Formats: sequence, structure tokens, C-alpha cells
Amino acid sequence: MAYLPETGRHANVGVGMAVEYRIFPDRGLVYVRYSGQLLLDETWTAFAQYAADPEFRPGQKQLVDLSQVEGVEQDFPKLMQLQARKAGVIGRPDVETLMVFLAPGKSRDTIAQYIRRSWEGLERIVVRIVPDEAEALSCLGQQETNLSTLLAVAR
Repeated sequence: MAYLPETGRHANVGVGMAVEYRIFPDRGLVYVRYSGQLLLDETWTAFAQYAADPEFRPGQKQLVDLSQVEGVEQDFPKLMQLQARKAGVIGRPDVETLMVFLAPGKSRDTIAQYIRRSWEGLERIVVRIVPDEAEALSCLGQQETNLSTLLAVAR
């Protein structure tokens, strides 16, 4: 069952969410793009693949693009378990991790706020939520002002 913020209703989701990531090792940055329904089991699978990637490094800045997300699985206890598992990998006490959520529009901001709440209390995980690409990239110290350029030129 997924919550659809734009309608304020829950709906059964028959189609899975797409999630992909791309690491830019020279910039200490990972770009994560979600689309469709944000499902927690699929999120864990994608995170486990990222954590096993040879270019993964603790402390990589994360740009999490929610601009194509339509809804999110509403299971806060399960989300907390997922985030605890993720924190065990990225939340080392000697390394700070900056996560910037690109969340244009009210419905995606609501989703980002839901996710942000699950990171509360972890002082080495810093979460920012922004509505546009230029601001997201600026928060991460990138010179590009849009994702198309970043994805075309960054390594």
C-alpha cells in the first residue's frame, strides 16, 4: 500500500519503483534517482548494490532525486529499520554524510520530509531538502546548475 500525497489517498501499487544510482568518485558524490512508487524493499536492494560498489566511500555526498516519485510506501517502522541498516554502513562516527533531496512540489516535499524524519537523531547524517536542481547542486558544492549538465560532464 503506498500513499499518494497529491490525492491524500493510499493505493495498491502493482508496479515497482525504479531506482538507480551513479557515483562520481572524483567529486565524492553519488546521484540517486527514484521514479514511480518509492518501495522500501527495493530501496534496500539498491542501497546494498551501492554499498558493494567498488567506488562506494563512506561520507560521499548524496543527491537524492525525488522529482519523478509518485508515492511512497507508508510503513514508518520498516523505514526506520531500513535507515538503521543504512546508517550502519554510511553513518560512521568519524565521517559526516550530506544528503540533499531534490523534491520539487508539495507532494514530493512531503515525501522528503517523511524520509528526513527517519534520519533524525543521527548527528553525522545531514539532510537538506530543496525544490530545484540549481539549489541542490549548490548545496553539494557543485558548479553545474542542472542535472543534465552534471550527468554529461561529471566523473
